[in-house]
Amino acid sequence: MDHDVAARALELFDGGLYCAESVLLAMSETVSIYTEAIPRIATGLCSGIARTGGMCGAVSGAILGIGLVVGRDSARETVEPAFTQVQSLITSFQERHGSIRCPELIECDLSTHEGQRVFEQEHRIERCRHYVEDAASIAQDLTSAAT
Repeated sequence: MDHDVAARALELFDGGLYCAESVLLAMSETVSIYTEAIPRIATGLCSGIARTGGMCGAVSGAILGIGLVVGRDSARETVEPAFTQVQSLITSFQERHGSIRCPELIECDLSTHEGQRVFEQEHRIERCRHYVEDAASIAQDLTSAAT
């Protein structure tokens, strides 16, 4: 992959796409997959799985991106390359940031108006920029090593 996935993911994020959408779209471009389904299929994963306090959207987008690059095409193929890379992604991200859960990473609860206010007023989106960049970079490193 000659393409800098982290830089592209940040560009997309800064352009208004959310975390999972940005990382997935940047990853899809590395394998020349262009479809209007991307970034749509990642939208519900953004903001900690639609503000439910779940996994960081950047990590979710990176997981989908790994699937695009090394996922299987049929039931006859093994899942191991994708599973191994996803496990490595989660381990690396968690070691660097202490969690893969959105509310723990941004230290507010987006499911509440108060949490959304804190997120906006305290510019916590800057944290998300870092997570987008890092998740995309880890995913790129993992998939580059495997292809």
